[in-house]
Amino acid sequence: MQAFVTGGSGFLGRNVIEVLRARGDTVQALARSDGAAAAVARLGANAVRGDLGDVSAMAHGLAGCDVVFHCAADTAQFGDRAKVEAVNVGGTVNVLTAARQAGVGRFVHVSTEAVLLGGPPIVRADETWPRPKRPLGLYALTKGLAEERVLAANAPELATMIVRPRFIWGPNDTSLLPVLIDAVKAGSFRWIGGGRHLTSSCHVRNAVHGMILAAERGRGGEIYFLTDGEDVELRGLISALLEASGVTPPERDVPFWIARAAAWTAELAWRLLGRAGEPPVTRSAVRLIGQEVTVSDAKARRELGYAPILSRDQGLAELRQATARA
Repeated sequence: MQAFVTGGSGFLGRNVIEVLRARGDTVQALARSDGAAAAVARLGANAVRGDLGDVSAMAHGLAGCDVVFHCAADTAQFGDRAKVEAVNVGGTVNVLTAARQAGVGRFVHVSTEAVLLGGPPIVRADETWPRPKRPLGLYALTKGLAEERVLAANAPELATMIVRPRFIWGPNDTSLLPVLIDAVKAGSFRWIGGGRHLTSSCHVRNAVHGMILAAERGRGGEIYFLTDGEDVELRGLISALLEASGVTPPERDVPFWIARAAAWTAELAWRLLGRAGEPPVTRSAVRLIGQEVTVSDAKARRELGYAPILSRDQGLAELRQATARA
């Protein structure tokens, strides 16, 4: 296929490009900076200079493409709503518009289980689980609004699908694992509620595998959760990720209610004082890692023929090897 990738210099996008190029596919990757252009070029993609606000540049880069993999997103949980919404909602609408202008037939949008935050605990959720009326955090809010735009855009000439990988991990992670490592080294990491609750997870290569299956076999207007398979204890998973990265897991715990109260207080202080950036802890982060978050990938297995191509043990061994080489 000939694919167009947004967010190609990010953790997930880099892996999408690598897998597509290994298959022999041609890849066009949106790049808003010289650094991003160089990064995607090193992976074998053709850099398309522009950003999510530049419909004409994207439409030009999309010419001749069969599918869009929309990976770019602002992951901020707290802060300037207009800024985050411009990227996650406005940017998604712009990519959809460019895809229609270029005559692209398939659109795979990468979303998140976080769109369900704000309702009851996310336990064995499937794609019929309703999004809350009041989402918790900017990321949940804006990614949910983006999903609405993607589903509304589905049409015979442009089939649009959504994938929701939970807890993406793997070598060369530039998003989640570095944050955890920094918190441990700073002495600020705590296991919320002991961390013994279950979580779903999705190795980055499993996520990419599911995305490609969605592009090839997914039904327009549908959503698909992607996971590593069997759920796992969060504390055990994060400890294994830290150890594989050469970091000793911490031992300190904090009760869930104290973490939630601390997050509420921090967010309030940030609002009242007009501080920039995110507070050290947010309510959405507490919900995502401080209690069970499990989802079912049964629909992806049934409709896409999805199954994880890499086990957790294999992924952890790969991560240890990458750490040893670094």
